[in-house]
Amino acid sequence: MEQTQEEQAVTTGAAQTMEGALTRPSNRILPSLGIFLVAGGFLVLCWLAYLWLSPGAAPYHYKLVEEGGVDKFGKLGLEAWPDLGISKQEVLVEGVDQPVAVAYLARRGNAPPVMLSWENRSDEPVVFVDVKLSELTVLATVIAKHVPKDAAILAWWDTSRQIRLLTGYQTVFNSHLRQPLLMPSLWRARSGAIEKYEREFWKSPASAEESQKFQRFADALAADPKEGVAMLRELTGGREAYVAVHLSDLYKLGLMRPDRLSVAYKDFPLQGGDVHGLSGMVKRWLVDNNHTAYTVHGLSENLVRAYFLADAKTGNTLLAQMLPFTTSNPLEFQALQLVYQQGGYWVYKIPPTQPSKS
Repeated sequence: MEQTQEEQAVTTGAAQTMEGALTRPSNRILPSLGIFLVAGGFLVLCWLAYLWLSPGAAPYHYKLVEEGGVDKFGKLGLEAWPDLGISKQEVLVEGVDQPVAVAYLARRGNAPPVMLSWENRSDEPVVFVDVKLSELTVLATVIAKHVPKDAAILAWWDTSRQIRLLTGYQTVFNSHLRQPLLMPSLWRARSGAIEKYEREFWKSPASAEESQKFQRFADALAADPKEGVAMLRELTGGREAYVAVHLSDLYKLGLMRPDRLSVAYKDFPLQGGDVHGLSGMVKRWLVDNNHTAYTVHGLSENLVRAYFLADAKTGNTLLAQMLPFTTSNPLEFQALQLVYQQGGYWVYKIPPTQPSKS
Protein backbone atom coordinates (compact mmCIF):
# COMPACT_ATOMS: atom_id res chain seq x y z
CA MET A 1 0.00 0.00 0.00
CA GLU A 2 1.50 3.42 -0.96
CA GLN A 3 2.22 5.98 1.75
CA THR A 4 1.11 9.62 1.53
CA GLN A 5 3.67 12.43 1.76
CA GLU A 6 2.60 13.06 5.34
CA GLU A 7 3.04 9.40 6.26
CA GLN A 8 6.48 9.33 4.57
CA ALA A 9 7.56 12.37 6.56
CA VAL A 10 6.45 10.76 9.81
CA THR A 11 8.24 7.52 8.89
CA THR A 12 11.45 9.39 7.96
CA GLY A 13 11.35 11.41 11.15
CA ALA A 14 10.79 8.27 13.20
CA ALA A 15 13.74 6.56 11.52
CA GLN A 16 16.01 9.59 12.14
CA THR A 17 14.90 9.75 15.75
CA MET A 18 15.61 6.05 16.20
CA GLU A 19 19.04 6.41 14.52
CA GLY A 20 19.97 9.29 16.77
CA ALA A 21 18.89 7.39 19.85
CA LEU A 22 21.10 4.46 18.89
CA THR A 23 24.21 6.66 18.34
CA ARG A 24 23.87 8.88 21.44
CA PRO A 25 25.81 7.97 24.59
CA SER A 26 22.55 7.67 26.48
CA ASN A 27 21.77 4.46 24.64
CA ARG A 28 23.75 2.66 27.32
CA ILE A 29 20.56 2.47 29.35
CA LEU A 30 18.84 0.36 26.68
CA PRO A 31 19.89 -3.05 28.06
CA SER A 32 18.43 -2.13 31.43
CA LEU A 33 15.33 -0.73 29.73
CA GLY A 34 14.94 -3.97 27.75
CA ILE A 35 15.16 -6.02 30.93
CA PHE A 36 12.55 -3.74 32.49
CA LEU A 37 10.23 -4.10 29.51
CA VAL A 38 10.60 -7.87 29.46
CA ALA A 39 9.87 -8.04 33.16
CA GLY A 40 6.91 -5.70 32.68
CA GLY A 41 5.59 -7.83 29.83
CA PHE A 42 5.88 -10.92 32.01
CA LEU A 43 3.92 -9.20 34.77
CA VAL A 44 1.21 -8.22 32.28
CA LEU A 45 0.95 -11.83 31.10
CA CYS A 46 0.72 -13.00 34.70
CA TRP A 47 -2.03 -10.44 35.35
CA LEU A 48 -3.98 -11.54 32.29
CA ALA A 49 -3.61 -15.16 33.38
CA TYR A 50 -4.91 -14.21 36.82
CA LEU A 51 -7.92 -12.47 35.30
CA TRP A 52 -8.60 -15.54 33.15
CA LEU A 53 -8.39 -17.96 36.09
CA SER A 54 -10.11 -15.59 38.53
CA PRO A 55 -12.60 -13.75 36.32
CA GLY A 56 -14.18 -11.61 39.03
CA ALA A 57 -17.83 -10.57 38.95
CA ALA A 58 -20.32 -11.07 36.14
CA PRO A 59 -21.47 -7.84 34.44
CA TYR A 60 -25.07 -8.47 35.56
CA HIS A 61 -27.02 -10.02 38.42
CA TYR A 62 -30.47 -11.45 39.08
CA LYS A 63 -32.68 -9.47 41.41
CA LEU A 64 -35.67 -11.09 43.06
CA VAL A 65 -38.67 -8.82 42.53
CA GLU A 66 -41.55 -10.96 43.75
CA GLU A 67 -42.23 -14.56 44.75
CA GLY A 68 -45.11 -16.73 45.86
CA GLY A 69 -47.48 -19.46 44.76
CA VAL A 70 -49.16 -19.87 41.39
CA ASP A 71 -52.22 -17.97 42.62
CA LYS A 72 -50.08 -14.87 43.10
CA PHE A 73 -49.08 -14.92 39.43
CA GLY A 74 -52.46 -15.51 37.79
CA LYS A 75 -51.46 -13.91 34.47
CA LEU A 76 -48.93 -16.69 33.84
CA GLY A 77 -51.65 -19.31 33.32
CA LEU A 78 -50.12 -21.95 35.60
CA GLU A 79 -53.30 -22.98 37.41
CA ALA A 80 -52.77 -26.61 36.34
CA TRP A 81 -49.57 -26.69 38.43
CA PRO A 82 -50.67 -25.37 41.86
CA ASP A 83 -47.69 -26.95 43.66
CA LEU A 84 -45.13 -24.74 41.95
CA GLY A 85 -43.36 -21.88 43.65
CA ILE A 86 -42.85 -18.88 41.35
CA SER A 87 -40.34 -16.04 41.47
CA LYS A 88 -40.03 -13.00 39.25
CA GLN A 89 -36.45 -11.99 38.56
CA GLU A 90 -34.97 -8.96 36.83
CA VAL A 91 -31.58 -9.07 35.15
CA LEU A 92 -29.80 -5.87 36.11
CA VAL A 93 -26.61 -4.27 34.81
CA GLU A 94 -24.77 -1.63 36.82
CA GLY A 95 -25.27 1.80 35.29
CA VAL A 96 -28.38 0.76 33.32
CA ASP A 97 -31.66 2.07 34.73
CA GLN A 98 -33.96 -0.61 33.32
CA PRO A 99 -33.55 -4.42 33.48
CA VAL A 100 -32.04 -6.00 30.38
CA ALA A 101 -34.31 -9.03 30.84
CA VAL A 102 -37.24 -10.19 32.97
CA ALA A 103 -37.76 -13.83 33.90
CA TYR A 104 -40.21 -16.05 35.76
CA LEU A 105 -38.68 -19.05 37.51
CA ALA A 106 -40.46 -22.06 38.99
CA ARG A 107 -39.52 -24.82 41.40
CA ARG A 108 -40.97 -27.57 43.53
CA GLY A 109 -39.96 -27.46 47.16
CA ASN A 110 -36.23 -26.97 47.56
CA ALA A 111 -35.33 -28.18 44.05
CA PRO A 112 -33.19 -25.91 41.84
CA PRO A 113 -35.18 -23.30 39.90
CA VAL A 114 -36.22 -23.74 36.28
CA MET A 115 -36.64 -20.86 33.85
CA LEU A 116 -40.21 -20.84 32.51
CA SER A 117 -40.59 -17.42 30.90
CA TRP A 118 -37.89 -15.07 29.64
CA GLU A 119 -38.20 -11.66 27.99
CA ASN A 120 -35.06 -10.00 26.67
CA ARG A 121 -35.17 -6.21 26.64
CA SER A 122 -31.84 -5.59 24.95
CA ASP A 123 -30.73 -5.71 21.33
CA GLU A 124 -28.76 -8.92 21.88
CA PRO A 125 -29.77 -12.12 23.71
CA VAL A 126 -28.85 -12.26 27.39
CA VAL A 127 -28.53 -15.78 28.91
CA PHE A 128 -31.71 -17.09 27.22
CA VAL A 129 -33.69 -16.29 24.11
CA ASP A 130 -37.28 -15.13 24.53
CA VAL A 131 -39.72 -17.84 25.65
CA LYS A 132 -43.53 -17.65 25.43
CA LEU A 133 -44.96 -19.39 28.47
CA SER A 134 -48.40 -19.78 26.85
CA GLU A 135 -46.89 -21.99 24.13
CA LEU A 136 -44.84 -23.98 26.63
CA THR A 137 -47.79 -24.83 28.90
CA VAL A 138 -49.84 -26.08 25.94
CA LEU A 139 -46.86 -28.17 24.79
CA ALA A 140 -46.46 -29.72 28.25
CA THR A 141 -50.18 -30.50 28.48
CA VAL A 142 -50.16 -32.26 25.10
CA ILE A 143 -47.06 -34.29 25.97
CA ALA A 144 -48.54 -35.40 29.29
CA LYS A 145 -51.76 -36.45 27.52
CA HIS A 146 -50.43 -38.18 24.41
CA VAL A 147 -46.83 -39.30 25.00
CA PRO A 148 -46.28 -42.57 26.92
CA LYS A 149 -44.84 -42.05 30.40
CA ASP A 150 -41.85 -44.29 29.73
CA ALA A 151 -40.96 -42.74 26.36
CA ALA A 152 -37.63 -41.00 25.89
CA ILE A 153 -37.93 -37.26 25.26
CA LEU A 154 -35.16 -35.30 23.59
CA ALA A 155 -35.13 -31.50 23.54
CA TRP A 156 -32.72 -28.63 24.06
CA TRP A 157 -31.58 -28.66 27.69
CA ASP A 158 -33.70 -25.64 28.75
CA THR A 159 -36.82 -27.04 27.07
CA SER A 160 -36.06 -30.44 28.60
CA ARG A 161 -36.01 -28.97 32.11
CA GLN A 162 -39.30 -27.17 31.47
CA ILE A 163 -40.97 -30.33 30.14
CA ARG A 164 -39.74 -32.37 33.08
CA LEU A 165 -41.00 -29.78 35.60
CA LEU A 166 -44.46 -29.48 34.03
CA THR A 167 -45.05 -33.14 33.08
CA GLY A 168 -43.00 -35.17 35.54
CA TYR A 169 -41.52 -37.09 32.60
CA GLN A 170 -37.86 -38.15 32.57
CA THR A 171 -36.19 -36.25 29.77
CA VAL A 172 -32.77 -37.23 28.42
CA PHE A 173 -31.32 -33.90 29.61
CA ASN A 174 -32.17 -32.72 33.12
CA SER A 175 -29.40 -30.31 34.12
CA HIS A 176 -28.69 -26.63 33.48
CA LEU A 177 -26.05 -27.10 30.78
CA ARG A 178 -25.46 -23.40 29.88
CA GLN A 179 -24.69 -24.21 26.24
CA PRO A 180 -24.29 -22.01 24.36
CA LEU A 181 -23.48 -19.18 26.74
CA LEU A 182 -25.61 -16.35 25.38
CA MET A 183 -24.31 -12.83 25.99
CA PRO A 184 -23.91 -9.48 24.23
CA SER A 185 -20.69 -9.16 22.27
CA LEU A 186 -19.32 -6.57 24.75
CA TRP A 187 -19.46 -9.19 27.52
CA ARG A 188 -17.39 -11.87 25.83
CA ALA A 189 -14.27 -10.92 27.72
CA ARG A 190 -16.18 -11.75 30.93
CA SER A 191 -17.39 -15.17 29.83
CA GLY A 192 -15.53 -16.90 32.66
CA ALA A 193 -17.27 -14.74 35.26
CA ILE A 194 -20.64 -15.26 33.60
CA GLU A 195 -20.14 -19.03 33.49
CA LYS A 196 -19.30 -19.07 37.20
CA TYR A 197 -22.24 -16.85 38.16
CA GLU A 198 -24.75 -18.88 36.14
CA ARG A 199 -23.49 -22.14 37.61
CA GLU A 200 -23.85 -20.83 41.17
CA PHE A 201 -27.27 -19.25 40.58
CA TRP A 202 -29.05 -22.20 38.95
CA LYS A 203 -27.46 -24.90 41.17
CA SER A 204 -28.02 -27.74 38.68
CA PRO A 205 -24.59 -28.93 37.49
CA ALA A 206 -24.36 -31.52 34.72
CA SER A 207 -22.26 -34.65 34.78
CA ALA A 208 -19.56 -35.18 32.18
CA GLU A 209 -21.71 -37.92 30.63
CA GLU A 210 -24.75 -35.66 30.26
CA SER A 211 -22.62 -32.88 28.77
CA GLN A 212 -21.17 -35.31 26.23
CA LYS A 213 -24.65 -36.56 25.33
CA PHE A 214 -25.81 -33.01 24.73
CA GLN A 215 -22.87 -32.40 22.42
CA ARG A 216 -23.91 -35.54 20.54
CA PHE A 217 -27.47 -34.18 20.36
CA ALA A 218 -26.16 -30.93 18.86
CA ASP A 219 -24.12 -32.91 16.34
CA ALA A 220 -27.23 -34.86 15.35
CA LEU A 221 -29.28 -31.71 14.74
CA ALA A 222 -26.42 -30.21 12.71
CA ALA A 223 -25.96 -33.34 10.57
CA ASP A 224 -27.77 -34.25 7.35
CA PRO A 225 -31.23 -35.69 8.09
CA LYS A 226 -30.47 -39.39 7.60
CA GLU A 227 -27.32 -39.35 9.71
CA GLY A 228 -28.88 -37.06 12.30
CA VAL A 229 -31.93 -39.29 12.87
CA ALA A 230 -29.62 -42.31 13.37
CA MET A 231 -27.74 -40.34 16.04
CA LEU A 232 -30.99 -39.35 17.79
CA ARG A 233 -32.05 -42.99 17.82
CA GLU A 234 -28.70 -43.91 19.34
CA LEU A 235 -29.16 -41.35 22.13
CA THR A 236 -32.54 -42.80 23.11
CA GLY A 237 -31.31 -46.40 23.27
CA GLY A 238 -33.93 -47.86 20.93
CA ARG A 239 -36.88 -46.91 23.19
CA GLU A 240 -40.03 -45.22 21.90
CA ALA A 241 -38.75 -41.68 21.57
CA TYR A 242 -39.81 -38.15 20.72
CA VAL A 243 -37.85 -35.00 19.95
CA ALA A 244 -39.20 -31.50 20.60
CA VAL A 245 -37.53 -28.55 18.92
CA HIS A 246 -38.14 -24.80 18.88
CA LEU A 247 -37.37 -22.21 16.21
CA SER A 248 -34.86 -20.56 18.56
CA ASP A 249 -32.93 -23.84 18.83
CA LEU A 250 -31.55 -23.26 15.33
CA TYR A 251 -30.02 -19.94 16.40
CA LYS A 252 -28.46 -21.56 19.48
CA LEU A 253 -27.22 -24.49 17.43
CA GLY A 254 -25.57 -22.05 15.02
CA LEU A 255 -23.60 -20.58 17.93
CA MET A 256 -22.47 -24.05 18.99
CA ARG A 257 -21.68 -25.35 15.49
CA PRO A 258 -20.72 -22.25 13.45
CA ASP A 259 -18.80 -24.41 10.96
CA ARG A 260 -22.05 -26.17 9.97
CA LEU A 261 -24.75 -23.54 10.39
CA SER A 262 -25.03 -19.81 9.83
CA VAL A 263 -28.20 -18.40 11.40
CA ALA A 264 -29.34 -14.88 12.27
CA TYR A 265 -32.51 -13.29 13.59
CA LYS A 266 -34.13 -9.87 13.57
CA ASP A 267 -37.25 -8.53 15.28
CA PHE A 268 -39.84 -6.68 13.21
CA PRO A 269 -42.81 -4.61 14.40
CA LEU A 270 -46.27 -5.90 13.52
CA GLN A 271 -48.34 -2.75 13.31
CA GLY A 272 -52.08 -3.18 13.34
CA GLY A 273 -51.86 -6.76 12.16
CA ASP A 274 -50.36 -5.69 8.82
CA VAL A 275 -49.09 -9.12 7.72
CA HIS A 276 -48.42 -8.00 4.15
CA GLY A 277 -46.30 -5.10 5.31
CA LEU A 278 -44.40 -7.42 7.61
CA SER A 279 -43.79 -9.90 4.80
CA GLY A 280 -42.36 -7.15 2.64
CA MET A 281 -39.95 -6.00 5.36
CA VAL A 282 -38.74 -9.54 6.04
CA LYS A 283 -38.19 -10.29 2.35
CA ARG A 284 -36.28 -7.05 1.85
CA TRP A 285 -34.03 -7.92 4.79
CA LEU A 286 -33.51 -11.38 3.31
CA VAL A 287 -32.38 -9.95 -0.04
CA ASP A 288 -30.30 -7.11 1.38
CA ASN A 289 -28.30 -9.52 3.55
CA ASN A 290 -27.97 -12.32 0.97
CA HIS A 291 -29.79 -14.86 3.13
CA THR A 292 -31.33 -17.93 1.52
CA ALA A 293 -34.43 -18.67 3.63
CA TYR A 294 -36.47 -17.40 6.56
CA THR A 295 -39.25 -18.21 8.98
CA VAL A 296 -41.16 -16.02 11.46
CA HIS A 297 -42.41 -16.43 15.00
CA GLY A 298 -44.71 -14.06 16.85
CA LEU A 299 -43.31 -12.90 20.19
CA SER A 300 -46.29 -10.70 21.01
CA GLU A 301 -49.19 -8.93 19.33
CA ASN A 302 -46.84 -6.19 18.14
CA LEU A 303 -43.52 -7.97 17.61
CA VAL A 304 -42.41 -10.77 15.28
CA ARG A 305 -39.03 -12.46 15.18
CA ALA A 306 -37.67 -13.64 11.84
CA TYR A 307 -34.94 -16.28 11.67
CA PHE A 308 -32.72 -16.33 8.59
CA LEU A 309 -30.52 -19.02 7.04
CA ALA A 310 -27.35 -17.63 5.47
CA ASP A 311 -26.68 -20.48 3.04
CA ALA A 312 -28.00 -23.69 1.52
CA LYS A 313 -25.66 -25.77 3.69
CA THR A 314 -27.51 -24.62 6.81
CA GLY A 315 -30.86 -25.41 5.21
CA ASN A 316 -29.83 -29.02 4.60
CA THR A 317 -29.22 -29.83 8.28
CA LEU A 318 -31.66 -32.02 10.22
CA LEU A 319 -32.91 -29.20 12.46
CA ALA A 320 -33.50 -26.77 9.59
CA GLN A 321 -35.52 -29.45 7.78
CA MET A 322 -37.63 -29.99 10.92
CA LEU A 323 -38.64 -26.32 11.01
CA PRO A 324 -40.90 -24.32 8.65
CA PHE A 325 -38.45 -22.29 6.60
CA THR A 326 -39.20 -21.15 3.07
CA THR A 327 -36.91 -23.94 1.84
CA SER A 328 -38.42 -26.74 3.97
CA ASN A 329 -41.77 -28.35 4.71
CA PRO A 330 -42.13 -30.23 8.03
CA LEU A 331 -45.47 -31.69 6.90
CA GLU A 332 -43.69 -33.61 4.16
CA PHE A 333 -40.52 -34.44 6.11
CA GLN A 334 -39.97 -38.19 5.87
CA ALA A 335 -37.02 -38.81 8.21
CA LEU A 336 -39.15 -38.16 11.32
CA GLN A 337 -42.88 -38.34 12.02
CA LEU A 338 -44.47 -34.99 12.89
CA VAL A 339 -46.96 -35.47 15.73
CA TYR A 340 -47.58 -31.97 17.11
CA GLN A 341 -46.99 -28.28 16.48
CA GLN A 342 -47.66 -25.33 18.76
CA GLY A 343 -46.32 -21.85 18.12
CA GLY A 344 -42.56 -22.14 17.82
CA TYR A 345 -42.51 -25.77 19.00
CA TRP A 346 -42.43 -28.81 16.71
CA VAL A 347 -42.61 -32.36 18.10
CA TYR A 348 -41.58 -35.47 16.16
CA LYS A 349 -41.63 -39.17 16.87
CA ILE A 350 -38.33 -40.87 16.14
CA PRO A 351 -39.07 -43.97 14.04
CA PRO A 352 -37.51 -47.26 15.19
CA THR A 353 -34.76 -48.87 13.20
CA GLN A 354 -36.23 -50.39 10.06
CA PRO A 355 -35.79 -54.17 9.92
CA SER A 356 -33.60 -55.51 7.15
CA LYS A 357 -35.48 -56.70 4.06
CA SER A 358 -33.44 -59.87 4.08
